[in-house]
Amino acid sequence: IPPKQSRSPTEDDENNLFSQLHQQQLEDRDVATSSSADQMTAEAGGRAETSRDPDLSPHEQTSDSSETEVSGDEEDVGLSLDSELSDSGLTTGGGDMGWNETRSSVSDIKTVDKSFSCSECGEQFLHKRSLQKHVRVTKLKSFSCDNCGKKFSQRTSLNRHLKVHTGQKPFACELCEKRFIQKVHLNRHMSVHTGQKPFSCEFCGKRFIQKDHLSCHMRVHTGQKPFSCEFCGKRFSHTSNLNTHKRVHTRQKLFSCELCGQRFSQKTNLNSHMTVHTGQKPFACELCGKKFGHKANLKVHMVVHTEQKPYACEFCGKSFGHKSSLNDHINVHTGQKPNACEVCGQTFRQKANLIRHMKVHTGEKPYVCQVCGKRFTQKTVLKNHMIVHTGQKPYSCEICGKRYGHKSSLNEHMRVHTGQKNACEFCGQTFRHKSSLNRHISIHTGQKELM
Repeated sequence: IPPKQSRSPTEDDENNLFSQLHQQQLEDRDVATSSSADQMTAEAGGRAETSRDPDLSPHEQTSDSSETEVSGDEEDVGLSLDSELSDSGLTTGGGDMGWNETRSSVSDIKTVDKSFSCSECGEQFLHKRSLQKHVRVTKLKSFSCDNCGKKFSQRTSLNRHLKVHTGQKPFACELCEKRFIQKVHLNRHMSVHTGQKPFSCEFCGKRFIQKDHLSCHMRVHTGQKPFSCEFCGKRFSHTSNLNTHKRVHTRQKLFSCELCGQRFSQKTNLNSHMTVHTGQKPFACELCGKKFGHKANLKVHMVVHTEQKPYACEFCGKSFGHKSSLNDHINVHTGQKPNACEVCGQTFRQKANLIRHMKVHTGEKPYVCQVCGKRFTQKTVLKNHMIVHTGQKPYSCEICGKRYGHKSSLNEHMRVHTGQKNACEFCGQTFRHKSSLNRHISIHTGQKELM
């Protein structure tokens, strides 16, 4: 039997092999393209759920569809993004350009790998659209505020931000005439009149107008304080509280009184100061009729009637009706003095002491005795003075029956029976009477006692 001779491959055989290989390549590429398209569709779907502007701070955000404005500049950003990328050094050209598109070699034919990289930071993206968004947000912030230097990627965002500086409030409430910078803020305000509070806390049941207010409230229960001061390390649960606190270190005074020119680091301090000029007290207690210039002061006063003290000190167990009072008290244990005078820099453990101290610099004595005309810096001092004219002594000692015109005087008297003494926070020396302590403290501070 003659041996079999091996047949050399003909040209037709080679053509068949190449045809089969080409068909396999097309099938694999279709699979990769399909999965890539599915992923882009899912990514676009996820992106549609979020329409907030990354440039804006929380109080500048707007989600109201009627508030959205599309200017020519904003359309240009969306329509000519490729030209923007080219101007910024990020293009879709060759491998050496800022925008890099790389494919696997022909030999690795079963995978089609596309990656887009940013030439500025080197971050990699699977899809071209993701890189476009990254470039627009982080690199193309060409609109800057002349007042504070903040940058924005869209002119409409800058225009909306500028109203913070100009004070423009074009949107007015038809019910109370209060004005707002953005329409979304007006819509949010309307719930004050309607009483709608659709978002409730699952822990305590408290209801809120907005979901972000509920999210902030939840930190009361969780104890989270994600925002820390870069100067002293103190932590806060809200970024607004951190920004307010940082002015203690920077001593910025952004808010000025239009009547007397006095400047303040916090708007709340300015609002409190304005009542000195206006004398307005729109908030009245429903139980006793006492009026207050601020709603917060009314809330503090209401504890007098309820006698609730839900906030307890973890160091000594003393209870307080308000968390702010507890925070002031804790400074006694920690030694912190976070309340600083903007004029001389002196620090205080309690904000009330700082407010009282400020009148040393301003010389304000807004409280006048109707009997003798004597003026006082504090309303409580005026009340104490009025006893000179009335002779009332409503507070009596349960042990010896001695009567006093003021509860503070009774408390000082009780130390005679209990043996407790007041300690100087500077040197630790103790005194039986608070008046003696105050006189002693002036040795350290060099300040006279307030009348």
